Amino acid sequence: MKKLLILSGKGGTGKTTTTASFIRFSQAQVFADCDVDAPNLHLVSHVEGNPAVSDYYGSEKAWIDPQKCLGCGICADACRFHAIHETDGVYQADEYACEGCGVCTAVCPYGAASLKEDKAGSLFLYDGNPVFSSAKLKMGRGNSGKLVSAVKSAMTEAAPPAELAIIDGSPGIGCPVISSISGVDLVLIVTEPSLSGLHDLKRIVETASIFRAKTAVCVNKYDLSPEKTAEIEAYCQEEEIPFLGRVPYDPSASRAINEGLPLSEIDCPARDALYEVYRKTMSLLDIQP
Repeated sequence: MKKLLILSGKGGTGKTTTTASFIRFSQAQVFADCDVDAPNLHLVSHVEGNPAVSDYYGSEKAWIDPQKCLGCGICADACRFHAIHETDGVYQADEYACEGCGVCTAVCPYGAASLKEDKAGSLFLYDGNPVFSSAKLKMGRGNSGKLVSAVKSAMTEAAPPAELAIIDGSPGIGCPVISSISGVDLVLIVTEPSLSGLHDLKRIVETASIFRAKTAVCVNKYDLSPEKTAEIEAYCQEEEIPFLGRVPYDPSASRAINEGLPLSEIDCPARDALYEVYRKTMSLLDIQP
């Protein structure tokens, strides 16, 4: 099974719009949303049925037993993250500020402080036809990279025999992106014709190169700045990165999003251009479109 990962250097470039359209173009039976901080592929993929939901536990967090706490404040003085505060004569740990270092458990003379497993998010798996794996990280939690790995593992384990799996990644180059890149056959980078678009494109290319991942590029809303689009294309040529096409700005894209539809369902110039990008992407993967 070939794995296609779709990334963008920043939010709002059209990454998820591209992913949802590719899923429809290919009739993919296996896909995942690895943007665990803000998953939204489900809004336009319209997978039927109810997912299997499981808790994801990340790092441990401090917990102070109010029955044992005598209010001495030693734990609060020792906490460098200022995560422990007094409430009605006893101390409590703030789950959003606690880093799980365990200092409070070491200094508490009454054994009131302990570390407990912390629910860091939820995993969602539609184990049917198609298979769709996703997750949502709780606010203020870390370990997003580990959660992405769990999403990908769940997708792979539940996947039927299939030619292609499509993965919607996170914007940027942080932990979830690094975890998303691992083990994929091709990274398609969706960028936009702007200074920040080119800058962030270069960062993703550099990150992917560390993992020896094959990359390709397309430009969304290219006609907003033909000059910057030409600069992006020249950069790709210089770095020997396949440049797969230009997608024009099209108000129909906004209409599709507002109606909860992938762009592939709307007859418009952007849809036609995106299909050409899809066709070239499948060629790089040696898959018949």
